[in-house]
Amino acid sequence: MRVLIVNTSEKTGGAAVAANRLMEALNNNGVKAKMLVGEKQTDTLTVVPLPHQRLRRFHFLWERLSIFCRLYFSRKHLFEIDTASSGTDITGLPEFKEADIIHLNWINQGMLSLSDIRKIVQSGKPVVWTMHDLWTATGICHYARTCPYFRSGCHNCHLLPGGGSMNDLSKKIWDKKKRLYHSSNIHFVTCSRWLEDQAKQSALMTGQRITSIPNTIDTRVFCPTDRKEARLRAGLPAEGRIILFVSQRVTDERKGAAFFIDAINMLADKDLEFAKNTSVAMLGGAAEEICERLKVRSFPLGYVSDEHTIVSIYNSADVYVLPSLEDNLPNTIMESMACGVPSVAFRVGGIPEMIEHRRTGYLAKFKDTADLAEGIRWTLNEADQQSLHKACLHKVAHDYSQQSVSMRYIEVYNEMIALKRYIV
Repeated sequence: MRVLIVNTSEKTGGAAVAANRLMEALNNNGVKAKMLVGEKQTDTLTVVPLPHQRLRRFHFLWERLSIFCRLYFSRKHLFEIDTASSGTDITGLPEFKEADIIHLNWINQGMLSLSDIRKIVQSGKPVVWTMHDLWTATGICHYARTCPYFRSGCHNCHLLPGGGSMNDLSKKIWDKKKRLYHSSNIHFVTCSRWLEDQAKQSALMTGQRITSIPNTIDTRVFCPTDRKEARLRAGLPAEGRIILFVSQRVTDERKGAAFFIDAINMLADKDLEFAKNTSVAMLGGAAEEICERLKVRSFPLGYVSDEHTIVSIYNSADVYVLPSLEDNLPNTIMESMACGVPSVAFRVGGIPEMIEHRRTGYLAKFKDTADLAEGIRWTLNEADQQSLHKACLHKVAHDYSQQSVSMRYIEVYNEMIALKRYIV
């Protein structure tokens, strides 16, 4: 079986990381998988870039410009909206022609247009589409937050100036998606049961096949190592406790850095011992902006791409904290758990499927800074560290191993191939 995984980026962003890991898992379990990307960043032979990179850049800029105009030339929400109005037809590429399955992932920002996806469907190739957020089931947004309109039909979008209108951009793209899905044979996959439930509430998804399969991780890479050696490699202090915060860009409001700052400072004000013996390591872009607001010693590590360095940073930590306000199935929590490090997060999105409260970490009440601080305190001071460590490793091995995840995808692929033969 030959599978072509399609994703905008090879490495940048959670969806890219997940798609890359799935490709490796499939190749390790009897499937010939390749990845087609708009932005190739390594020399991996199984990753193929789109031809004519300048043209792909043009598609990206053209779509951003059209959205910028719709926002009345405001940058606010510019990258929270995607329309899939410009992209590349991939059906003529040799990698497409040789594939038995076309597996779409995150295809926004000039990679594929809705018209390109229609051509993929019309080619007759079985199509699987993994949803890394809710965009596939909404008009133009990736996360609906509290907006209910995706359940019946997008309009009056709060991301558009003046709150949109009954026939705004979200409504137009919604209608295009509706026409595409109505005539298409696509098997949708969500990375969490939470996202599956959200997707099934969308009127766009009525009658569609939706399956929940989590992301995978290579436990040969993300695994426990000696903490002292890890801290030495990561350039972090050998003594004291370390709290870790990770995000591609730590100032992203959705990742909840404001709640993290308040929780850390609350603990520092209440407990002098905590303030003296605890440090924060922050991994991601713009880390300095957050670290300078903390009342404990902090280490802004910036953006790190080297996987082995990232593993050392996780293994340096006593606890990982990610107070996301909305999230699907964060790779960072999975990475932390694979290294045996417990996590503290809000009870939101797909996170409760990953963190088992007081067993592999702590689930705080949503947007409750005091409870987030309590979770950090409990994990560092009261919890049985060895039990947490073992439970984290067991959870990852049971739910997120390469074999278990790839086998579930192979079942979906085989089902789609059998359905194609039946239809023909």
